[in-house]
Amino acid sequence: MRIRSCLAASAALAALVTAAPAASAAPAVRFLGQTTLPHALQFEGTTVGGLSGVDHDPVTGGYVLISDDRSYTAPARFYTADLRIDGFGVHDVRITGTHALRHPDGGAYSPPTLDDGRTVDPEEIRVDPVTGDYWWSQEGERPKTEGPVVVQPSIQRAGRDGAYLGSLPLPRDYAFTPDRGPRRNLALEAIAFSPDGTLLTSVVEGPLLQDGDLPTVDRGALTRLTVQTRGGEVVRQHAYPLEPLFAAPEPGPWGPDTGVPAILADPKVPGRYYALERTWVPGADYKVRLFQVDIAGATDVRGQDVLADDVRPVRKKQLADLHDFPLPVIDNVEGLTWGPRLPSGERTLLLVSDDNFAAEEFTRFIALALR
Repeated sequence: MRIRSCLAASAALAALVTAAPAASAAPAVRFLGQTTLPHALQFEGTTVGGLSGVDHDPVTGGYVLISDDRSYTAPARFYTADLRIDGFGVHDVRITGTHALRHPDGGAYSPPTLDDGRTVDPEEIRVDPVTGDYWWSQEGERPKTEGPVVVQPSIQRAGRDGAYLGSLPLPRDYAFTPDRGPRRNLALEAIAFSPDGTLLTSVVEGPLLQDGDLPTVDRGALTRLTVQTRGGEVVRQHAYPLEPLFAAPEPGPWGPDTGVPAILADPKVPGRYYALERTWVPGADYKVRLFQVDIAGATDVRGQDVLADDVRPVRKKQLADLHDFPLPVIDNVEGLTWGPRLPSGERTLLLVSDDNFAAEEFTRFIALALR
């Protein structure tokens, strides 16, 4: 089994490295429909909210959703759900189950207020194409001041009941150190498996401290996209260009928040992805865009502690801006997964928004068609 896994990973890597998609028109994206869940929906003693990641589950035919509740309202957890997507939108969303995500010692996670090193910040969840288990990312905790416990970002494996099964060794530059690594709350969200499950790609939500400043209205920024084997070997790392802010922020206590919350691997073209970029600007609210991303021709930056000035980042094409669709409001959309293929041949995408457990925000499911 180990030999087969290594051979499969080698074949997938070879395809990834050699794939150079020919220039072509960007796929067309159209809006199918949307639906929302009631605010503060109760399910099995938990409040359904903070849904920041979603994935289709081929084991059940349903979906799995992760909440970014840091154990404030209930222990960190995921949900299972059934829903229907067709040419008219997304319908009949029904939560069917929930499980707590377990700490390596078997217990539940603690809220950050306890500062016991058992805090967690769940963001993304993916179904393992090989085993059917769940892999989930979390941003850890980089304290604002000295003293509190530092919790490193991680990508963990969980059983279908939430039990801890292990973690993926991460690149050294993903670790919090005093002057290196991800910024606070801009660490690990987006993760995606290759279709055969041999490779896992992750994107740091925002630029590493050593790689430059955050985006402004005048310029974007570079973060990092990393491709690893399921055993943890880093096989590629590339610079990913974040868009400039879409508006100037109003003065106030909160700064803008922008980054990559979700990424999907193309099922047919190695090295091609679909990425969400979500931006919140004080006074201007949210903007959410969908991009096609190709890593062919991009500089491999595995050996660069600080990104070089002449680095060639991955290539991007904007496919959609949610402002162009008939949505009542643009929400904090953070989750992205594949839905079923339509009779037209189009592949559907399912997006979900994180309501931040706030009454003025929404848990919204959005269906798009991609052709």
